Amino acid sequence: MPLLDNAVVSVVGAGQMGAGIAQVLAQFGYSVLLADLSIARAEAGKAGIARALARLVDKGKLEPLLSQSALGRITPISAENSYPRCDLMIEAASENRELKFSLFKQADVLCRPGVILASNTSSISITALAGQTRRPERVIGMHFMNPVPVMKLIEVVRGLQTSDETVATIRALGERLNRQLVMSQDRPGFLINRILIPFLNEACFALEEGTGSAEDIDRGAKLGLNHPLGPFELADLIGLDTVLSIAQVLEQDLGDPKYRPAVLLKNLVAAGWLGKKSGRGFYVYDEQGKKLGRTP
Repeated sequence: MPLLDNAVVSVVGAGQMGAGIAQVLAQFGYSVLLADLSIARAEAGKAGIARALARLVDKGKLEPLLSQSALGRITPISAENSYPRCDLMIEAASENRELKFSLFKQADVLCRPGVILASNTSSISITALAGQTRRPERVIGMHFMNPVPVMKLIEVVRGLQTSDETVATIRALGERLNRQLVMSQDRPGFLINRILIPFLNEACFALEEGTGSAEDIDRGAKLGLNHPLGPFELADLIGLDTVLSIAQVLEQDLGDPKYRPAVLLKNLVAAGWLGKKSGRGFYVYDEQGKKLGRTP
């Protein structure tokens, strides 16, 4: 059954992805509970959305009144307080298996019966997440692409237990959000990251082996493959910690050494150089996310 116009959606995780999902939902008329472990983090997420909407207004891409109304539909809240009030939960926390398991167990206890529990995970098994709940047929993957307000794709992932009704509801919601949908079975990395992460990881191997510079590898991908971003620019945008986490899931769950993460990728994450969100990854960025140059 499609979600009604007055549905309340809890987005759990107010970081880059969660804030983007909340912004899109609010712009399409949904009431959003932007939840995190603390109100302060949720409020910071809403403040980031306010800045993003303001930039759209400044560029003439959004009417000021529409920006204000969208922002007014977003309520910062703690995760546990959001669950009893929502008609749908979309989890957008860090790509950490145990964290997601914990969130799904808590949401299952506190959400009303029948509420769908969706995950924005890009690699972790939906079947395993569903196994943490007493409503496995109501658990599904709803993987938005980054940056969410710009990208028009949602990867819908069906777990072993997911019902036809749940799939139909999420498909209808995705279409209401003016997104294109692709369906994936529950396999490590699903469709998109099964293809993308080995590409990004192989670029890391090429760089650490001295095959080419970061700039030349990125330029080659953009001009030779017609990609809008080079692999290192894209990895920095996604977050190198997220790229590493997905690579580790692929290596562990598929059991194939070809998915092993490059040492360079591991070292950058160990150094805390996570890409745009930390100000440094393969490249260095200013506070507005503008690229300043390559990391030495």
